[in-house]
Amino acid sequence: MPRTITLRDSRGEHRATIDDDGGVTVDGAEIATRIAGPGEVRVAEMGRAFVAVAGDVRWVFLNGDVFEIEVLPDGRRRRAAAADGSLTAPMPATVVRVEVSPGDAVRRGDTLVILEAMKMELPVRAASDGIVKTVNCQAGDLVQPGVALIHLE
Repeated sequence: MPRTITLRDSRGEHRATIDDDGGVTVDGAEIATRIAGPGEVRVAEMGRAFVAVAGDVRWVFLNGDVFEIEVLPDGRRRRAAAADGSLTAPMPATVVRVEVSPGDAVRRGDTLVILEAMKMELPVRAASDGIVKTVNCQAGDLVQPGVALIHLE
């Protein structure tokens, strides 16, 4: 039986279906995938994706972008979104560098903070245009998932 999950990124929500034969469609479009090894899937030859898991939520790191995937079993409602304008760490990590200060104007996609986890650098990017209201971290801080690092207006 095909499994459907919701993918959420800075552009909105997308419905992905995984067929019993391993075929993947996102918003009705087929995606070329192949198994590349234990726990590793290649997506349309875009590169390797790394995944962090917490409960029903997965964060996928692919070519410098972070995608949040939430598995929604049948009959279950979507969890509440994070506070509007807050950017959080996707997993326990160390802050390597903070690229912005309060009052800075940012554009969607700008890198605001660089984190390090699992020996990978993870950019935290602005999901929308805005002004940095607060910065709640500094280089060297250990941060936890769900805790606001930056708040945008």
